[in-house]
Amino acid sequence: MKNTKSLDQLKTQYYGEVGTPERDRIERELEALHIGFKIRSAREQQCLTQEEVARRINKKRTFISKVETDGENITLKTLYDVVERGLGGRLKISVEF
Repeated sequence: MKNTKSLDQLKTQYYGEVGTPERDRIERELEALHIGFKIRSAREQQCLTQEEVARRINKKRTFISKVETDGENITLKTLYDVVERGLGGRLKISVEF
């Protein structure tokens, strides 16, 4: 049997334990990628182009492209605009301590 590891085990091996600065950094980056992926998936499911979503929120198509590939530097206001005005969804944010 192969020696398989879970994603969490690999992240611990390469980036350290949960709560360390490097691990926290990679977790934030992965979450940003996940947000961008979800936005792109929602847009594609609705058969919308990036241009159409951008027009709905008064942004350029290149902005939507950047959000979809790197959601890391998006403000909450803009995230609300993209999800709710641009895609007709509802944004729910959770904070954990």
